Amino acid sequence: MVYKFRIVSDEVDNFKREIDIDADATFLTLRNAICDSVGYDKNQMNSFFLCEDGWEKDKEITLEDMGSDSSEDVYLMEDTILSDFIEDEGQRMIFVFDYMTERSFFIELKNTYPGRTLQDPICSLSMGQAPAQFVDLDAFEARIDQKAAASVADLDEDFYGADEFNADEFDAEGFDEMTFDDNL
Repeated sequence: MVYKFRIVSDEVDNFKREIDIDADATFLTLRNAICDSVGYDKNQMNSFFLCEDGWEKDKEITLEDMGSDSSEDVYLMEDTILSDFIEDEGQRMIFVFDYMTERSFFIELKNTYPGRTLQDPICSLSMGQAPAQFVDLDAFEARIDQKAAASVADLDEDFYGADEFNADEFDAEGFDEMTFDDNL
């Protein structure tokens, strides 16, 4: 089976990526495909979080075991198969690509293609410029200080690393649904 994931950002308007990947690939393969599609350095620590419908983080699938509590299961990207955790269209994940500032991409399984296989993942849609992989920490801290001074209640979708965004970005107008290439 082949999965089509749509990836959006809460930082950049009109940014979208779609990755077609075999369901039997690992989360590491998906991570590398995402990094390749946005030009990010793959030598950085990052994680996937499986999410509930409201984007609440659930299970973490991480690049490396960081010595977590021994009572918790540790899922490593290189050992974890996508289809072991993702089955249904609409499944959501968050991909944290900048641990220092908790900046992330929002990912949703848009389509499944049963009976098909794909040797290597493909970026089937690339729209807009990806957010910078790293932000200037001084500017980031100044932004936090400015927001804190205004009010903690004012931390909204304009704040880096927000856990919410406009869900309509997954189904934006003027965006024709891409179809899987039968020649793959």
